[in-house]
Amino acid sequence: MFSFRRPLVACALWTLLWAVPAWAGTVVVAKRIDVPGVSLQDVRAQFSPGATPDTVQISLRAGKADIPGFGWRKVGVVVDGNLHRDLQMRWMFDGTVQLNGAPGGALGNATLNLVVDASANTLEINADQGVAHISTAFPLDQPTHAQVNLRNLPAGWLQGLLATVWPARIAGGKLDADLALDMREEGFQASGDASFADFQYTTPAGNVAGQGLNGHARFALDATARPAQLSLNGSLHGGELQLGPVLARLPAHDVTLDLGASPERGGLAISRLRMDDADALELDGALAIDAKGNLQKLKLEHFQARFPVAYERYGQPWLDKLAEPNLQIAGQLEGHVDYAGESLRSFGFHTEELDVADSSGQLHASGLHGDLDWSQQGDRSPTALAWDHLTLHQFTTGASQSRWRSRDGALSLQVPLEFSAWKGHARLSRFEWRPDAEKAERLDLAASLAGMDMTALTQSLGWVPFAGTLGGTISSVHWTGDRYALEGGLTIEAFGGSASVDHLAVQQPLSISPALGADVGLHQVDLAALAEAYNFGAMTGRMDGSIEGLQLAGGSPVAFNASLLAQNGGHISLRAANNLSIITGGTPASGLQSAMMRLFKTANFKRMGLNATLRNGVCTLGGLDGDASSYTIVEGSGLPYLHVTGTQSRIEWPLLVRRIKTATQGAVAER
Repeated sequence: MFSFRRPLVACALWTLLWAVPAWAGTVVVAKRIDVPGVSLQDVRAQFSPGATPDTVQISLRAGKADIPGFGWRKVGVVVDGNLHRDLQMRWMFDGTVQLNGAPGGALGNATLNLVVDASANTLEINADQGVAHISTAFPLDQPTHAQVNLRNLPAGWLQGLLATVWPARIAGGKLDADLALDMREEGFQASGDASFADFQYTTPAGNVAGQGLNGHARFALDATARPAQLSLNGSLHGGELQLGPVLARLPAHDVTLDLGASPERGGLAISRLRMDDADALELDGALAIDAKGNLQKLKLEHFQARFPVAYERYGQPWLDKLAEPNLQIAGQLEGHVDYAGESLRSFGFHTEELDVADSSGQLHASGLHGDLDWSQQGDRSPTALAWDHLTLHQFTTGASQSRWRSRDGALSLQVPLEFSAWKGHARLSRFEWRPDAEKAERLDLAASLAGMDMTALTQSLGWVPFAGTLGGTISSVHWTGDRYALEGGLTIEAFGGSASVDHLAVQQPLSISPALGADVGLHQVDLAALAEAYNFGAMTGRMDGSIEGLQLAGGSPVAFNASLLAQNGGHISLRAANNLSIITGGTPASGLQSAMMRLFKTANFKRMGLNATLRNGVCTLGGLDGDASSYTIVEGSGLPYLHVTGTQSRIEWPLLVRRIKTATQGAVAER
């Protein structure tokens, strides 16, 4: 093995040039040649007399060439050409070079020109293929230093430089660069200017992280340090850039960028990040991303965002996932954020005028102005956030001001807030948010509701409407994922009685159709008012009962365990009796019983009861008593005696709903 202390051409050729005339017709073979920054394997050089006097034909083959500074790994090299001396006694080499496996596929068949000028202490190398051009110059007495000029080269030629900081993969683009390269025992240093067009790269995991990027940058890379350090100052325009959850859609004008970066656990740590997109976003801070391009740390000492442009260019995918799709934001927001390890450490926001709305109309805030300030530790000074109008689902308030304070990781409301909703009102007396806590412990609140109109509420949710009012208190909230479990009790006054709602849970509460779960207790519901409201057939009496484990999705039940009982008797019409019988699989009254009912119009009953359990789309039915073939729903009393039974103990829920719907449309239910 030959071992030299100069770069490839400056050593391998320079050492041989002076002796070439005497070596004409000679073949030199080396298993390996190592010089700083370059390693050649399976080298074969052949020298033979040229076609003209005083020239030598040279053919050089290297099976594998590694130049880590350029990202070369196992690149095949073939050089053929003619060597001679000119009138200034410079050695001149003109020929071709073929590289096999070079990054970007460059110089697969290029012309090559070398000039060795001893009087100028310089070795120059020029290679051209089509519009691509490489020019390199070495001082002969300092061969570890090189000046390199690249024009119209595949961006992959910077793969080696990039890999020292982050093992991302350059997938496309063209570049021009002027750089200085210094090889050291412990690595290399490079600095210079680079311009690139249609630049594309992927994360080490293969995720596209940047594409269609254009720009110019001044850079300095120190690969002698551990970890390597990159400093970059320049501008970008056009294309897309992915940084964790943030997808930047860069504008046609320049976005200035100043950063310092180093590798960290297979990812990239940007210790200094300054960005200025004049009409959209300014920021100053630091961030870290892992090998898959996911955000691990973000610390913005200061940012200023101008909407809607900032949302369109930098915030849309992230905020759409975090909040709601297709947000409409206008105004300006500035502040600071500290995020690490999938949790917030602190944030602070200030706005003079900000409007926010979602596409569904469930969220609308206009004229936001003021501050919010939160920290994971310690206390912060009180802040105030005000608005001209605020709507959260059906909860609305006009011009108001909220007061907040951060203590020991909790951002707490300092003064109660009043909202109007469904023709009633709500009072939010406590609201506490812990952004860094476990999900089940992040949110807690207390509120009271009064006078809310059930007709308006049920219509807004797309449910079957009924008259009544809703009121009560919510003493606390437990949050798990997108599900909120409310402690406390709500009461619905309807149908001459009441319904107590306990263990209420809401999933996606700000969506158009939230999913609900609750236990409901019924107290002295007036059957006359209930039957009249749903046109079921006349009944009188008072009903108690319970509906446990009630689950509603889109306003329709998907699960419950209900027990309904009118134990103090009442009256029932023939139509109502027939509907109860047919809905539960029985037959309408006939014969003498039917004739007597027509005569008396209604009949007394001693008790009425129905049990129902809905699971997996099937409803299991029962009554006051029963056996394998039937069960009692209405137990008659006196004359005319009326006894209503059900015969189906299991029925598919859609069929049961269809029978009930027919019964409420003014006719007797259909089987």
